Amino acid sequence: CVVSVTNVPPPHSTIRPGSPVPVNTNNPGVRKAARFGVYRYNNSSNDLFLFKESQIKKAMVQIVRGLKYMLHVEIKRTVCEKRDHSSLDSCHFQRKKNLQQMLRCYFEVWITPWTHEVHIPVAHCH
Repeated sequence: CVVSVTNVPPPHSTIRPGSPVPVNTNNPGVRKAARFGVYRYNNSSNDLFLFKESQIKKAMVQIVRGLKYMLHVEIKRTVCEKRDHSSLDSCHFQRKKNLQQMLRCYFEVWITPWTHEVHIPVAHCH
């Protein structure tokens, strides 16, 4: 899964390197980071279906040789099967009661825009 990180905006120009600071959950960089966390979860899960972020509950960002996002995200099972390799944007959440599932996740997503690298050292979902 190759995703471009060139257009991740700086979360806020006034942030100094060092400690994590809260950032708006609607921030485009936050949303992109959450999607990276979801890709990581989907790649490691043995669920038949792909999951997708349904709500970003809390976001922090830290500047450390790039941007390190710390995200609390709710993800839900979609109708898209993994083997279809669908674009998550076009995957709708499950409507069938017995197939619906929601997980709470904590993702750490480290984006280095100038090298186009993304590391996800932490992805815990339950």
